[in-house]
Order: sequence, then C-alpha cells, then structure tokens
Amino acid sequence: MTAYWPSLIGGMLIGLSASMLLLLNGRVAGISGILGRLAQGTQMLPNAAFVIGLMIGPPLYRLGSGAWPSVTITASLPVITIAGLLVGFGSRMGSGCTSGHGVVGLARLSPRSLAAVATFLATGVATVTLMRLVAP
Repeated sequence: MTAYWPSLIGGMLIGLSASMLLLLNGRVAGISGILGRLAQGTQMLPNAAFVIGLMIGPPLYRLGSGAWPSVTITASLPVITIAGLLVGFGSRMGSGCTSGHGVVGLARLSPRSLAAVATFLATGVATVTLMRLVAP
C-alpha cells in the first residue's frame, strides 16, 4: 500500500464522520467534547458510537492491510503522561481540541477555531524546540 493512502483514507473518514455528526445530530465533532458528554452521561448512544468507531479503526486497518498500523513512540512514560495532562488541560482551556477546532472549526471558518489551532501549533513548535534543547 502506498504510504499516503492510509492517511488520506483516514482523513476522509474523519471528515465524513464529522460531517455526518453535524448534519444528522447538529453537533460539532470534537473528541474532547464527546468524551466530556460521555463522562457526564448525556447523549450516550451517539457519543459512544463515535468513540467505538474510533477504537475499531486499527482492527479494521489490520483486516484491510494484513498488519497493524505502525506506531513508534520514543518518549518515556512520564513524558507521555505529562504531555497527555497538558493536552487535556489545553483542550479544556480552549473549549475544544484539535479535532473540534482543527477539523470542524476551520471548515466552518470559525475565528475562535483559527485562534485555537494557531495556539496549538505554536505551542507544539515551542514544545518540540524546548524538548530538543533539553534532551537532544
């Protein structure tokens, strides 16, 4: 399989699922909001279906390609834990995550999403720069 096909197909499926959720349910697809509603116990069925759809992606990929998706993580567990907590904190501060602001918000030409995505990207560049300076 050509290297860009899985990414292209994955992006198309994300766009399709976000469009379907917006058209059929009137909700913006953002995984932090979906997980938040699941934790609160509201709109359980559509939110659970969205999360289950995300979780069965790798097994479906394996069925189609015969191999699991290749994932390489070089960071240590403490760094991954701290990074995850910071992403969660940033998602709550920004009223959404990259999927909500980056995929749906930018497609809707939302100024708030443009500011959020610019902040996400700038923070990512600063974090990578800092990590390479501290632990090259």
